[in-house]
Amino acid sequence: MNKISKLQYISQGNTWEEQVNNITTALNHGVKWVQLRWKEAPKEQVFDLARLVKVWCMSHQAKLIINDHVDIAKSVNADGVHLGLADMNISDAKRLLGEGKIFGGTANSLEDIYLRIQEGCDYIGLGPFRFTATKVNLSPILGLEGYKNILNHLKTLNSFPPIIAIGGIQLEDIKSLQDAGVYGVALSKYITETPQEVIKIQELL
Repeated sequence: MNKISKLQYISQGNTWEEQVNNITTALNHGVKWVQLRWKEAPKEQVFDLARLVKVWCMSHQAKLIINDHVDIAKSVNADGVHLGLADMNISDAKRLLGEGKIFGGTANSLEDIYLRIQEGCDYIGLGPFRFTATKVNLSPILGLEGYKNILNHLKTLNSFPPIIAIGGIQLEDIKSLQDAGVYGVALSKYITETPQEVIKIQELL
């Protein structure tokens, strides 16, 4: 499924300025998939930022995925949404956004993945790989063994959505995660702090 990028950048920043700086820097360094995630901000600010990021993504031929806010994704004509387990159901989001959009969902366990498959997710963000300060209320850490166990189960199915590893992933983790069977990785802090590594990560993937 080539419409799902193997390298996804999850935006980071507590303020408007930080978000803008981090997203534009990531795009300028070659990122082709931005998930706009700004949990702490008032919704109006997320909407204003999403409108800007949509324009930047279009000029960089990059995809824009909105975290949580299905209505904002619809308003700015984003490429899709990413929804957590406590957010709107994927099926409801599909009714609101319509066909042709990308629907991603978070999972922490094999049970979550089966639920996501049932809902019709296009890709699944599975994690966390290790501890990350980027996310509050972190789910149980999977580690490499956790990914191997889950993917070994999934390989018994005829097909399953691309699995994107997430949570504190570094450059040196990517090869072993790929060997375990993940499709790609979602990075936040790593790209924010070392955007010059984007090309190297893309080559690895």
